[in-house]
Amino acid sequence: MMANADKGEILIARVFDAPPELVYRAFVDPDQFCQWFGPDGFSVPFESVQIDARPGGFLRFVLVSDDDPGVRSPVNATLTEVVENQLLVGHEDVEGIPGTAGPHRLHLRLEFQDEPGGRTLLEVRQGPFAEQTAHDAKDGWASSFTQLDALLQRSR
Repeated sequence: MMANADKGEILIARVFDAPPELVYRAFVDPDQFCQWFGPDGFSVPFESVQIDARPGGFLRFVLVSDDDPGVRSPVNATLTEVVENQLLVGHEDVEGIPGTAGPHRLHLRLEFQDEPGGRTLLEVRQGPFAEQTAHDAKDGWASSFTQLDALLQRSR
């Protein structure tokens, strides 16, 4: 399910067939993060990933184009709220977003909710985006989540 939220934000809700602690770990473990994150055609090199999952901590990585490794989009997120296995909140300074000059600040909220049957409802709220960029961001999350599903299945 995907819907536009207020103020140019995107809201994505997705259920994963894995418990919250496994889904959460995929976001905060650099080894796992680099295996699934990134839209189709982009990768996250392991050596670019730095994660300190605590209030005041950070998530830093670089998206690199598979076709042209010179095309890079650095992401520097500051975490303001962290509840292990439940919540990651902060803001990201992202470079290389089409139609924006220099770093663009996005707010990000990830909620990991326990669902029956050992599943997790993940709600992602991110923005603000321009209309086309919001569409691209939704597509990027969707392709990343396909890869995350595969990683979670291997982890079970």
